Amino acid sequence: MRSDGQNPGAAFTSGVMILEVAILNVKPGLETAFENDFDLAASCINGIDGYVSHELQRCIETPHRYILLVRWETLKAHTEGFRKSPQYQEWKRLLHHYYDPFPTVEHFAKVQGDAQPSAPEMP
Repeated sequence: MRSDGQNPGAAFTSGVMILEVAILNVKPGLETAFENDFDLAASCINGIDGYVSHELQRCIETPHRYILLVRWETLKAHTEGFRKSPQYQEWKRLLHHYYDPFPTVEHFAKVQGDAQPSAPEMP
């Protein structure tokens, strides 16, 4: 959202599923504790209206780096529904102290491609 209150991406994302992407740099040595607390925090997001799914993946080359991908029905479901909920306060309590630096969160709308890769055909 711009300082004038206008959201230039609103028309682009209207009616399109949103992918929230966050690169999470966890303080080295705290990876196991983070993963355990993330398991707890997942329940904070699962029940939010507009939530579709999420996945957390760990970087192979940089083991203290993760990528969080969350699918939302709308941008508002994340920015207003989740971020303004009591569940978000619990999410913050469980996870935010692990990050250094604090992650940037961005939202994406699919331009093209299949949601799931197709299975190889059997001979």
